[in-house]
Amino acid sequence: MDLLKSFDLPVMIHSYGSSSWVFEDFIEMGINTVDALQPEAANMNPDSLVERFGGRIGFHGCISTAGTVVNGTPEEMHQEVKRIMGIMKQARGFMVSTAHHLQDDSSLENILAYFQTAFEESW
Repeated sequence: MDLLKSFDLPVMIHSYGSSSWVFEDFIEMGINTVDALQPEAANMNPDSLVERFGGRIGFHGCISTAGTVVNGTPEEMHQEVKRIMGIMKQARGFMVSTAHHLQDDSSLENILAYFQTAFEESW
């Protein structure tokens, strides 16, 4: 951390699953962003994360690859991305992304709906 900060570089840490219990430590350490938010994990509700940590640490992820991407329709995907982005935009430095790599069980239609909605909602 000291080396990265000496070059004034931002730091992103990968912490999957239920990890909000350590976010205060991440903030104290100078970590700028947490990747990847898995919204269905315990204590990782987007509303709660923004309320507790928004403005003090950035977030990357939060579009569940275990939920709507796999099990939803393109319209449900559109609504979910729009909902998550509406919540997470309130936090400093939110980067919309899936919570994990897109897998082969993700329909092309849902993937396209995700990217299209993320693009539209970004502007």
